Amino acid sequence: MRIRSTTVLGIRHNGEIALGADGQATMDKHVAKSNVRKVRKLQDGKVVTGFAGSTADAFMLLDKFEEKLNGYGGQLRRAAIELAKEWRKDQYLRKLEAMMVVADKDELLIIAGTGDVLEPDSDVAAIGSGAMYAQAAALALKKHAPHLTARQMVEDALHIAADICIYTNHNLMIEQPS
Repeated sequence: MRIRSTTVLGIRHNGEIALGADGQATMDKHVAKSNVRKVRKLQDGKVVTGFAGSTADAFMLLDKFEEKLNGYGGQLRRAAIELAKEWRKDQYLRKLEAMMVVADKDELLIIAGTGDVLEPDSDVAAIGSGAMYAQAAALALKKHAPHLTARQMVEDALHIAADICIYTNHNLMIEQPS
């Protein structure tokens, strides 16, 4: 049995970025934990990360990403690209089953084990089992409720995803880069 399932959502809206995740970890068909912290701040709060996938694999990638950030002076895009390159080339890292959304005050990116670093369309980045629910809700909020802040949109969209996806709960953690 593997621990799995989560929803991570990042939104850039009106010059601000917010990144959030639910707190559920599922083992097979059972909730193993309901308050997992899947969003982390790095670089004294200047960078925010969220992860989905195997917990041990995600923490390994988080450590590697932090190394890259430190090695490239906090440059988010450069650190993401270098992590993706290493992830793709390294025989051990290639077996890791996780994805990350990373953000600073200017950029929002998805990092995948395939070697991809994606800047999402419509300034909405979503990963995990509830990603498509959260992404659809976020896109609707951006279109029909532009008065909301990025943080409010992340919160509302994750709650909508939690209402629909059995692998997503309402225990949310939302952070913004400083």
